[in-house]
Amino acid sequence: MDESLPEAATAVPAAAPSPAPQKGTVTQRAIDRIKAMIGEGRLEPGARLPTERELAAQLGISRSSMREAIRALTVLGVLEARHGSGIYVTQLEAGDLLETFGVVADLSRGPGLVELLEVRRVLESTATALAAARITADQLAEVERHLTAMNATDDPEVILSHDLEFHRVIAGAAGNETMAAILDGLSSRTFRARVWRGYQEEGAFERTRREHAAIHRALVAHDPEAARAAAAAHVGEVEQWLRSQLRP
Repeated sequence: MDESLPEAATAVPAAAPSPAPQKGTVTQRAIDRIKAMIGEGRLEPGARLPTERELAAQLGISRSSMREAIRALTVLGVLEARHGSGIYVTQLEAGDLLETFGVVADLSRGPGLVELLEVRRVLESTATALAAARITADQLAEVERHLTAMNATDDPEVILSHDLEFHRVIAGAAGNETMAAILDGLSSRTFRARVWRGYQEEGAFERTRREHAAIHRALVAHDPEAARAAAAAHVGEVEQWLRSQLRP
């Protein structure tokens, strides 16, 4: 069995971020100080930072170290540069702060990817249970629309698009933005595309359609425990598929 099948995406970002500063370095200490200022409320979401020169003098570090700290926090979604205006604290929304989480899913491979699926199984089952209690009629209609579209084709790419949206709507319906952002990060499109192509080769589409239908039924019934079980079973099947690909 080719162990390269479930590996991460081969696409490389156009501009790779600078390596993370090592703990204990001047740059890392600058990062910690800026984070502390935000955490203590001295810099509110949306606030403009002092100039690089002023901040470096205030914290007693060099401008080059401050520049690296600002760059690192910008990559993490904590700060944003506005051309001609300066550096600002972002709104600190979960989706922005956890955006780099998706890189972990895209670049993980082998056993590491199995571990990510284990995390996704726990979180997705919880999110689906919450959604069963909180989902609105409009959100249910959206879930059903994507389910119908998945059932109407055998094209893995079309199924993939609707599968991603199916789960995204459910995660949103859970009413927990942080959990939804983490789940979105764990949903590597590249990996899921390989899963659907693998399912097509194995003739497993009908099984996955039954799993999605079970999740939908539990949501319609507003039954959290049934929703939890159905989602756990669905992600568990993906996890078992991946394990089978890793066996010699």
